[in-house]
Amino acid sequence: MLSSSMKSLLGGVVLAATPALADSSTTIPAFAADIAAARLSTSPGGTTVIRSEMRGAVDRFLHDDSKVDAVERAYLADRIADLTFKQGVTATAMKYLIDTHELNDGLTWYSPLWLDVLPQTPADYFGATGPLTTSTDIKEGNIPAGMGVANQRTLTYKANAAWGLQGVSYFKPITVQELLAMLKERVINGTPNSDEVDGALAFITQVSRNSNRLYTTGWSCQTYCGGGGPGDAGGFFIAAVSTERNFVRMVRVTTWSD
Repeated sequence: MLSSSMKSLLGGVVLAATPALADSSTTIPAFAADIAAARLSTSPGGTTVIRSEMRGAVDRFLHDDSKVDAVERAYLADRIADLTFKQGVTATAMKYLIDTHELNDGLTWYSPLWLDVLPQTPADYFGATGPLTTSTDIKEGNIPAGMGVANQRTLTYKANAAWGLQGVSYFKPITVQELLAMLKERVINGTPNSDEVDGALAFITQVSRNSNRLYTTGWSCQTYCGGGGPGDAGGFFIAAVSTERNFVRMVRVTTWSD
């Protein structure tokens, strides 16, 4: 099962239950209230809005219906451009807001991203063997020039389609430090060792090193899991996206199975 820290990071990305529907008339006031609370001296960041506080506020737009609608997106764009709003907000907190806004560009169709299985095993790419390599599947591919970018619609569609799943929902931005913490967590085959974690980190961020575009989502399935045989299983995806947003390296990690 996922640890408490992993559950906190993924936040509600694995939609085991259908979220309560809402709209901008409720999500925008909720976001504003969260930011106001984050500016209080008694908040975790004191009077400064830190990344975890921004994440909690921004994620309200996704938790309600798994998408950022046009009104919500316009509101976030205004916050990004508002110099007054940005006062007292850390750079990493603003990056979470900006990255979420970019990823959720409002398009309702997906770009033709072709994900292929790599010719070697995860152990070959990570340069080590252990529980993480045997709990991991890797695929990568590109979007043809001029045919779109790796946005929310594209990543969620391809994560489902490429692995024969149905329950993968929205991706969320993460930092390299957050990725490292996820890779260290226990997986279905045990606790990863430091060599494979270091190798996985280097291999994944090889794609996103210049773009700083790393995303994650949770996954789960019942009865029959695409490529994983019968039974219930789940875990998380990591998507590393290139600077041009046309190349994606996607990693699926299985953390539990019943």
